[in-house]
Amino acid sequence: MIVTLTPNPSVDRTVFLDDIVLGSVNRSRRSWSEPSGKGVNVALALHAHAPDERVRAIVTAGGSVGAQLRQMLDTAALDTVFVPVAGDVRANISLIQPDGTVTKVNEAGPTLTDLEVRRLTTAVTTGIGGASLLVCGGSLPAGTPIDFYARVTEEAARQGIPVVVDSSGAPLAAGLTAGPRLIKPNTHELADLTGATLHTLGDVIDAAQQVRAQGAGAVLASLGADGAILVDADGVLYGRAPVDRVVSTVGAGDAMLSGFLAARADRATALATALEWGAAAVQHEGTLFSPPAVPQVHVTVTADVDRTALLRDDEPAPTHRRLPAGA
Repeated sequence: MIVTLTPNPSVDRTVFLDDIVLGSVNRSRRSWSEPSGKGVNVALALHAHAPDERVRAIVTAGGSVGAQLRQMLDTAALDTVFVPVAGDVRANISLIQPDGTVTKVNEAGPTLTDLEVRRLTTAVTTGIGGASLLVCGGSLPAGTPIDFYARVTEEAARQGIPVVVDSSGAPLAAGLTAGPRLIKPNTHELADLTGATLHTLGDVIDAAQQVRAQGAGAVLASLGADGAILVDADGVLYGRAPVDRVVSTVGAGDAMLSGFLAARADRATALATALEWGAAAVQHEGTLFSPPAVPQVHVTVTADVDRTALLRDDEPAPTHRRLPAGA
């Protein structure tokens, strides 16, 4: 059984627009809401596309949005452990333009009390019994210790359960100290984690090796249109799965991680499956996806990596468009 932990889940509203005009009224072509948060996304993907794998999700839930999240996950028939909190769960918005450009507005989420943090910790301690893997996903709500994922990883280790951490910033950096089996950063998160500037595949490999030296057993780096790189004790693998048309990149990294975990095969097959699931996700509207419903892609995986190959997206962070003063 794979257990996922999402301390800061959300209900995501995806809105498709013909264009975005700042400071003006924008009308959507269509929209819908989905349960979300990194761990939730991984659990739902495995639940839908890896029927032989038992999955359990541990999430916080509070307020009216939390009630909506409960209803959505119950409808999906996902084995879910809900940890009640007083604050309202996040409601996030993704604005999708016709070329696949995504503008996200993520709320901060609730502030947890010390008692709520203890309840969440207890839910993890008891909920991972018999698990083969624990996946810690997403940001931490205010009030949660920055080293929360490190503490959870240590508890899982006491029960003989390996841990995957898919987070960013300080929670991810702190989580490295407990030695997770795998982390899954994107380019920006890996650059932030190491303080390095990533322009080439070689830069990504070097940064991943640096992170492994800090405690991570393996690094699965998602590189957007450039594919993905796996760096572990057996070396480096690089893979790509080009798609003709990107509909939305929302949840693509979570889909990639889900495919990697679902493969339960050799590392090359696992990376190929990860790329297939990620490619399916970007050809789908919204976070949830169905691989048979999209065109198949040609996946390549190789250990022969051109370290000088330039990344198409090597900015340290997404660019910002700001409203002019007085708008």
